[in-house]
Order: sequence, then C-alpha cells, then structure tokens
Amino acid sequence: MEAVVPGGRYRLRSNVVSRRILSIAALVGCAGLVAAAAATRAGADSSAPSKIESVFPAAGSLLVHSVAVRKSPDPNSKVIKVMHDFRADFRPQEMFATGEQTGADGNPWYHISIPMRPNGTYGWVPAANVSLAPTKGKIKIRLNRRTIDLYWKGKHVWHAKVAVGAPGRETPLGAYYVAARFVPYHDPFLGVFAVETSAYSKLTEWPGGGVVGIHGTSLPQLLGQAVSHGCVRVANVTAVKLKRYAPLGTPISITK
Repeated sequence: MEAVVPGGRYRLRSNVVSRRILSIAALVGCAGLVAAAAATRAGADSSAPSKIESVFPAAGSLLVHSVAVRKSPDPNSKVIKVMHDFRADFRPQEMFATGEQTGADGNPWYHISIPMRPNGTYGWVPAANVSLAPTKGKIKIRLNRRTIDLYWKGKHVWHAKVAVGAPGRETPLGAYYVAARFVPYHDPFLGVFAVETSAYSKLTEWPGGGVVGIHGTSLPQLLGQAVSHGCVRVANVTAVKLKRYAPLGTPISITK
C-alpha cells in the first residue's frame, strides 16, 4: 500500500513511514528509560533526598533494598541492625521515625524505632533512604484501667475495655507502633482483625519471637482481666475500629 501526501504528487510507501514512526517512538522510549533511571538513582542518592519530613511522628517505607540502622547519625557509627524493604514474612517493612537531625556527613538522618529486643531500641538511618508521612492516628492503652482509646487526626474516636497480660506475662510498657495488619483467617481466637505491634513480650517462644499483638477475641467475657500472654485482646467491634483507625505506622502508647 501507498500513502498520498496531501497537496502534492509525491507518494511515500507506508513501510517507510512506519519505520520512521517506530524510530521516533524508540527514541522517545529510550529517553523515558534514561529519565526513569536517573530518577531512581536520585531517589537512592543519600546526598540528594527528594523530601525531608519535618512533622513527627512519621511513618513510611524504605526506598532501598536494605539500610544499616546506626547508633548515631554518622555513616561510620556502629550498626545496630540491618533492615530490609521486606520482612521475613514478606510483608513490607514499616519504618517509624520520631525526629530528624543533620548527621556527621552533613545530610539529614531520621531517628527511628527498631522493632527488636530490648524494647525501646532506637537508631538512625539516612533520610534519603526512607519515604515518610506524618501519622494520623494514635492508640493509647492503660494497663491498670484495662482500656484502649483510639484517636484520629487529633480527635478521640473510640474507648473500650481490653484484656492484658497475666502476672509474669505482663504487656510491656512503652512507645511502639503498628508494624503489620492482618485478618486472622481460620483462627477465631484472634477475632475478626489484628495488628502486630513493634513490642516484644517476655515469652520468646511466642509466634514471631514474642511479638505483641492487639487483636479481637472469641472470649469477650475475659475483657477487663489480666489473662493474656502479653497481647492486648479487644472486642471484635473494637477490632473493626482498629481496621479503620490504625493503619501501618500508627503510634502506640502503653502505660499503667
């Protein structure tokens, strides 16, 4: 087939036009790939972060495959732990930061909570390796009162009774965050919804090495008591509220 050039007598074969179109498309595609590669390199370059969060607490994800969490904001400081973009259970690794500081290298670093033993371990990572946003919710648990309170954008949205750790298996005090969320399929004991916290219980043989959860229950008659292995049990109606108001990275305060 042939294509007629409007307004003239010259004719161009369609295969020539097609080759030119494909050539232009290839050039545009290559330019796009180069731009994308440059953007990726810029995102991973610790000297050129795209955005530094200034409102804390803030939570988000890693922009790199792994990062060394250091004792101080210094590339030569002792490594406390290496964190990866995905956890051993293949869930994304949530990062939780409480502040920001200029490091010894002149670049910004985030002060982060590290989910590990002992509870309350913190370290520093280059800000360019993490994408953060301010948290919107908050969970407050009072052990003596056996209560949980949920907040969203600064407003109190829910109050309820809970069951907490039994003597010798007490729910740990401290400041933590929501590290994972899941629906406990085929496990009615955990209720209709559960969140994994960054806290660890006294029981190292408990699933995940003793990770403390906040979850629904099939035994609501035990709410208000100290009967668990360290987890915080809530009524299923409260578990549904957690699903709505406790996204990944939500800060958790556990006090007496």
